[in-house]
Order: sequence, then structure tokens, then C-alpha cells
Amino acid sequence: MRRLFRLQLRPFRSSLHLRLRLRRERKPPNLRRRHRRNNLAAETRITEPGFLLLEDGTLFRGRIVGGRETPLPAVAEVVFTTNMTGYQEVFTDPSYRGQIVVMTAPQIGNYGINAEDPESAAPQIAGVVVRELSATYSNWRATGGLATWLAASQVPIIQDVDTRRLTRHLRSVGVMRGVIGRGEEPDGAAHASLAACPSMEGLDLASRVSTRERYTWGDPRARHHIIAYDYGIKRNILRLFVENDCRVTVVPADTSAQATLEEQPDGIFLSNGPGDPDAVSYAPGIIRELASKGVPIFGICLGHQLLGLTFGGSTVKMPYGHRGGNHPVKEVETGRVLITSQNHGFAVEGDERTVKGAGDLEVTHVNLNDGTIEGLRHRDQPIFGVQYHPEAAPGPHDARPLFQEFLSALRGAVR
Repeated sequence: MRRLFRLQLRPFRSSLHLRLRLRRERKPPNLRRRHRRNNLAAETRITEPGFLLLEDGTLFRGRIVGGRETPLPAVAEVVFTTNMTGYQEVFTDPSYRGQIVVMTAPQIGNYGINAEDPESAAPQIAGVVVRELSATYSNWRATGGLATWLAASQVPIIQDVDTRRLTRHLRSVGVMRGVIGRGEEPDGAAHASLAACPSMEGLDLASRVSTRERYTWGDPRARHHIIAYDYGIKRNILRLFVENDCRVTVVPADTSAQATLEEQPDGIFLSNGPGDPDAVSYAPGIIRELASKGVPIFGICLGHQLLGLTFGGSTVKMPYGHRGGNHPVKEVETGRVLITSQNHGFAVEGDERTVKGAGDLEVTHVNLNDGTIEGLRHRDQPIFGVQYHPEAAPGPHDARPLFQEFLSALRGAVR
């Protein structure tokens, strides 16, 4: 019976294959499915032995992708993210500045890159570690391959690494500095680079990624005017403000409170960003002066941490941070649980009951994995912040109503 079924099925398969082939050939070339493989396939064949050496001496071997144009060794703090997709958004997120990113997903690169998804003008990372880089990519929005795009910014990729073992090591021991280099074994240059790499603690990276000149985003006739302090702002945050009838003026991280108040904004936004919040020593004084004028303030990620510091709190370096799109966060007041997108290596000190050293602040959200503070607000003023990313690019959209909460507090919200 099975043999008879196979015999009957063969003509059907053959005729179907012929019809599909003829139909495809009748399509104009520009309407055929875009399935590019030339550039990326060629790049992934050009590999050479490479390694990732961690500062504790742990060595991971792999293959360096691309030619000799990318300068090596490359040294930075090594972190991991559990995002399964959205690698282009991850690599262009300024919060990853100065970090080598390990992708826990077993394969990346299969949908290429495009012009719509970047969160900044160029890749911000210092290097990429993957198990497998896809040899081909196919997506209707794709404008190129991941390897070509990273190579253009001289960002090294090392593949064929046991990323599962690497992630387990970082989770157990904590994130640490590492170096990507060529060859089977680390040489003197690799060891020297690693020894010279500064710790993330004490680094003001926000000033390095912040805009040098102010710029506007959105319709000048929009209902609300928001001034955003750029510590490494993501584009999707700006997009969401614009979708909610806001015009955003993005200003350098060290813009004085007086210059901001002269523009009479409806609200102030404190953006995400990289580095140690304690090192952004110029920010708390500015924020304190803005808060004294009663202007609504909303902070995300680094902005949230700076709010904690402004009102007497402190921050601490986390063992391995939170990076990924699946972190559960509890809303303290209601008990509701949100699945959130996160990317941070520092946290405001405290617990579900209190922000350590900041009596004017109350905790609004906590992380269900480790109990760290994920949200806070001022007891008397229209000021609040969250550690996670409600704009979620990439990630879930559970927390997007926070933008509406901020809008309801803006000056002129009911005019």
C-alpha cells in the first residue's frame, strides 16, 4: 500500500514542481523572491582561526569571519544577551558601547540587515561572539548581509564558539573583560591589550555617545514638546514619542538646566545609555534643578539610575546584568507581571520596600529573577523611571503604556 501511494504521488510532485517553476519564470525579475547569498556566503567562507580570551584566563577558540581589514585584537567587557532576534537593534543600541556581545541564540544573520531597524547611526559594540553565522540571508526588507555591515564599521565577529559554555561561565563567575584575537593561541599583543582595558566601573561612556549638537525629532506642530537628555538614546524611543503627538528636542548630556528651562518644555526625558551611572557626575545636579521647577521627568535605564542618584540613592555593578527580551518584572502596586526587554549592568540599590538612601523615592517595579529595583517614582513630584526598556526594540510591548503615563503628566496635557 505504501509503495502504491509513493507511485501515485510521484506524478503529482513532478507536475507541481513544473507548474511552480513555470510560474516563477514568468515573473519579472524584480518581483521574484529576494534571496541574496553572494556577499555573505563569500564572507563566511573567508575565516581563519581565532580566540576569545577572558581576563580570568579562560580561552574559547573559534573562527574569525572576514578578511584582515578588521583590526585585532579587540578588547572590551564581555556580556551576553538572550535575544533570539533583533540583532541589528542590539548591535546599534548605544547602551552596548564598549562591550563584546555574546549571542545565546544558536544562529544569527539569517534575515540580513535593513535601513529601518537601527537604533543609532552605526554599530556600537566592540565585537560579536556567535555559535553560527548564517551563510545566507533572506528577507523582503534586507539591504545587505550582517557580516558586510559589521565589517564596514570594523566590528570583529568570531563564530564556531561554544556560546553555551561561555554564557554559563559568565553567569557563574560574572561578566569580565575579554579580547578577540587571531590565531590558535593568545600572543603578547592580546595579553597586553587585555591588561590595558579599563573596567566598566568608573567609565563615563554617556558623554562619548551623546549628541554633540541638539536636534529635533517630529512635527514642529505637535501638541507636546519634550526635551530629551541624550545619554545614548535609542531611535525607537523617539518614534514612540512622535506617535503620541510629541516633538522631541534631543540635547547633549551636559546641557544646563537653565538652557532647558528657557525653552519651557512640557516634560523632560532622561534616556538610556552605557557605562557607570556614578561616573556621569554632571547629571544629578542638572536633574535636581529641573525637578525643583516641577517639570515632569521620565527616565529609562541609565536615566532611571540617574534619578536614583539625584535623590540620594546609590548604584551597584551587577554580577552579569540583565540583557535580553524575556525578563519578568512585577508591578508592586498591582502585582501584575510584565515581560520586559532589558540591557543594563548596573542597578539602583534597594529592594521591593525601599530605595536605599532615597526617602523621597518609592519602588514601583522589581525584577522577579533577582529582586532588583526595576522602577521608582518620586512621592510628591511627577517624576518616575524604569530600569527596563518599555520601547522594546527588540522585545515585548507589555510596558508601552508607561509612555501614556508620562504624557498624562505633561504640562498642557489637558489644554
